[in-house]
Amino acid sequence: MEWSDEAIVLSVRPYGETSAIVEALTREHGRHLGLVHGGASRKAKAMLQPGNSLHLTWRARLNEHLGSFHTEPLRARAGVLLERRELLAGLNAFAAVAVAVLPEREPHAGVYRAAELLLDAIAEQDFAHWAPLYVRWETGLLDELGFGLDLSRCAASGSTDDLIYVSPRSGRAVSRGGGAAYADRLLKLPPFLLGSQNAAPLPADILDGLKLTAYFLLDRVLQPHGKELPSARVRLQELAARESE
Repeated sequence: MEWSDEAIVLSVRPYGETSAIVEALTREHGRHLGLVHGGASRKAKAMLQPGNSLHLTWRARLNEHLGSFHTEPLRARAGVLLERRELLAGLNAFAAVAVAVLPEREPHAGVYRAAELLLDAIAEQDFAHWAPLYVRWETGLLDELGFGLDLSRCAASGSTDDLIYVSPRSGRAVSRGGGAAYADRLLKLPPFLLGSQNAAPLPADILDGLKLTAYFLLDRVLQPHGKELPSARVRLQELAARESE
């Protein structure tokens, strides 16, 4: 068995004295693990860092085996992402969520393409610009997994105007008027998720977006499998909360 693909490194752990097991998000083969012989060397460690993009060739005798990766560098982002706390928080949250929610070896090319854009943004922009993109990545992730949010019109009235809430039960948008009677039980819908905001989102909007996607990731994807929201994702939300103070 053999295939080649583009990939983003999600995690690396030592295996024996000289090798490493790499977990990667691939474009056409989903979240996939493989053994990298010599992965513990100084040269290999620099390349096998979360957030870096690689060209992988996977080989195994049988499809169900772990198999081995041959790796070639495509884009190194890790050095930049490790320099600042907020960049590292974004990278760690991305990797932890991808590992926690994506089924192993299930292709999600859209998630991969969006992840490339997200990581480039984290490496090149400040928190106020890449954090909304992170929220959009998680909404796309929910959609890919079959739990997409319906933000097109109000669940109560059918109106497309003044949508400011999301129902935690249905995942559908709710207007100001439609949700007035039970606003305390609804999730806040930040304007940037509607594409109706030209200016940069406010810190409070980013926090609302992270709370929104966290709720549905936990309720629809993680808790049914006995999992909790990854600690790295919790830390990103705490960072957003501090930014909004």
